[in-house]
Amino acid sequence: MKKLRLYIRLFRLIAVISFGTLLAAGITLLERWVRHDLMPTRQRLTRWFLARLAAALPFRLSVQGQLPRQSMLWVSNHVSWTDIPLLGMLTPLSFLSKAEVRTWPVAGWLALKAGTLFIRRGSADSNLLNQQLGRHLQQGCNVLIFPEGTTTDGLGLRTFHGRLLSSAIECGVALQPVAIRYLRNGQPCSVAPFIGDDDMLSHLLRLLGSDIGEVQIQLLTPIASTDLNRNALARAAQQSIREALFGAADAEQSAGLNGKAA
Repeated sequence: MKKLRLYIRLFRLIAVISFGTLLAAGITLLERWVRHDLMPTRQRLTRWFLARLAAALPFRLSVQGQLPRQSMLWVSNHVSWTDIPLLGMLTPLSFLSKAEVRTWPVAGWLALKAGTLFIRRGSADSNLLNQQLGRHLQQGCNVLIFPEGTTTDGLGLRTFHGRLLSSAIECGVALQPVAIRYLRNGQPCSVAPFIGDDDMLSHLLRLLGSDIGEVQIQLLTPIASTDLNRNALARAAQQSIREALFGAADAEQSAGLNGKAA
C-alpha cells in the first residue's frame, strides 16, 4: 500500500514538472518573439505552477497573516527545498537561491526561467546581487531570500546575514518576515528538512513515501527599512521569526545573547 501511494504521488509530481517544463519553454519562445522580458507574466505563471507543485506534495497547509499589497523583500527561515513551492504559491515571487540549484536537472532550468537569482557560497558578488534585487523591487516584484544562507532542521535559527538587505534599504521597501514550520503528529517533522548529506532524489522519495505532514506559514508584521542599517534590519527580522516559531521568551533570550556578543 505504501509503495502504491509512493508511485501515485511520484507520477503526479512528474506530470506537474513536465507541464511546468513545457510552460517555461513556451514563455522563453514568446520572450524571444516579442524581444521583451516578461517578468511579471513569468512570476504569475510561476505562482500557478508552484501551487500545483505544492499540491502534489504530502502536506496539509495552513497560512496565518495578511499578504502584502505592495512589493516587499520577503525573508524567511529555511528548512527544505519544499519551502519554495509552499511560499511561492502564495503570491508572485522571485527567489534568491544557492548556485548549486542551477545545476539540478530540470528543476534548475525551471528556477532560472522563473526569475531566480543564484548566489555562490562565500562569493564577493553581494553588490551585484543587491543591484539585481533592487531592480526587481523597483519593478514592483516581490523577492524572497533566506538570510540564514542554508537549511536547518527547523529546531532553531541560524544568524540572519544582512548583506543582501541593502537592496530594501536603498529602494525604501519594507521586509516581509515569514516563519515556516513543519510538523508531524504535533511535533517537529524529521522528514521534511533537507540538510546535511541529503541528495534530492533520496529526500524526494522519502518525503513522497511518508504520511501527510502539516506545514504552518505565518506572514508576520512587515518591518520598515527606513532608519535601520542592514544588520539592524536582519536582527529585527530574525527576532520576529524566532518569536513566531519558538515564543517570546526564546526570542528575548536570543536577543540578549546577541547584544552581549555585539
